[in-house]
Amino acid sequence: MLKVLVLLANAASTYTTKYDNIDLDEILSNQRLYKKYYDCLANKGKCTPDGKELKEALPDALKTNCSKCSKKQQEGTDKVLRYVLKNKPNDYKVLENIYDPSGNYRKRYEDEASKRGIKLPGSH
Repeated sequence: MLKVLVLLANAASTYTTKYDNIDLDEILSNQRLYKKYYDCLANKGKCTPDGKELKEALPDALKTNCSKCSKKQQEGTDKVLRYVLKNKPNDYKVLENIYDPSGNYRKRYEDEASKRGIKLPGSH
């Protein structure tokens, strides 16, 4: 989900790593868990503490191209993005409408995604 499940922020110059050991495969393979995170980010439900931090960090992570992310967070971001784009394209569109309604970040990330073998919906 965009920069999802791994971009958890604090006021420092990097995002907190206290959630870096979350099992992303478990979340992505368990629809109940996935839906909790999605609903949090999509403003459709309550957020867990880690979901709340993720939601707060997401705008900054998009704006800064995840410059405050650790390597593990960047890898997790790629994993989540690939999963959502392949398996939940409608969820991606909803989140994109919330976090990038003008398409500013999409343009920036299309090239980066292409380099990583990720095709964003609607990209050329």
